[in-house]
Amino acid sequence: MVVITGATGFIGSNLARVFLEHGSVVYALVRPGSKNRTALPVHENLKVVDCGLEHVEDCIPVIGHADAFFHLAWGGVNREEIDSPQVQARNVAGSLECVRTAARLGCGIFMDAGSRVEYGAVDGMMQEDVECHPINQYGKAKWEFYQKAAPLCRELGLNYFHLRFFSVYGYGDHPWSIISTLVRDLRRDKKVSLSACRHQWNFMYIEDAVQAVYELYRHGRADGAPYSHIVNIAGSDTRPLRSFVEEIHEIVGGRGELEYGTFVQAKEGALSIRPDITRLCRLTCGDWKERYTFRRGIEETIEKEEA
Repeated sequence: MVVITGATGFIGSNLARVFLEHGSVVYALVRPGSKNRTALPVHENLKVVDCGLEHVEDCIPVIGHADAFFHLAWGGVNREEIDSPQVQARNVAGSLECVRTAARLGCGIFMDAGSRVEYGAVDGMMQEDVECHPINQYGKAKWEFYQKAAPLCRELGLNYFHLRFFSVYGYGDHPWSIISTLVRDLRRDKKVSLSACRHQWNFMYIEDAVQAVYELYRHGRADGAPYSHIVNIAGSDTRPLRSFVEEIHEIVGGRGELEYGTFVQAKEGALSIRPDITRLCRLTCGDWKERYTFRRGIEETIEKEEA
């Protein structure tokens, strides 16, 4: 049995599906009044629990016991709230309560969704042990949570994985993401406003991402002293962002128009990302392998959108 917060979200709903496909009972903690419940997979082993992060401990009498806790919920990821200290502080506090709740449920593993933005500007490969200099409040809060959660998990006897997701894409992603925008608007013969797109980037298809998390869980149930790992969840294909953009344009038959240099960058600017996935491969003992090329992932995304 596993618990997932953020189970109505893009990564959470797909992770729930993978666990259900492997025969697990999944407890999905869903914020009361959430309008995204239709994103949840339909399965007899999916148990929906109305429970927000501000009262996450309320799930304990309902669930009783679980093997692992996957904390993927996080508020304030839009541009209006991503730099709000108040919103991000609430995220950190609620997330620490998730750690305590996982321990009270008897979980052996706690995983949470970190982010590539924790790194800030890095000259070279983004290895998990490099010094972090996050720029926005969202990245600072994710980094703060890890620094508080690692010793707390150790104290409570939880094996801890802080999963730094890079640019995961696929059907159901945020409609404002660059991939969603390109796939949608180019097929409608629209213009797409872009940055210069000359910085290095990395994309990972959703199926590869959630399989990576599942394999970390499968290999992480070890006896002995509790441990903590930061793990980059990313693909092996790193190249200039413009190359990915041009590939999508070609896949959709050259429709629409690309307008480079017209998009207003976010606070952190056009930072290159070059993830190192050596640790992910090592911790999954070679059982996780990237199965989707970028082209295949985009083609499958389009197929699902047109279905």
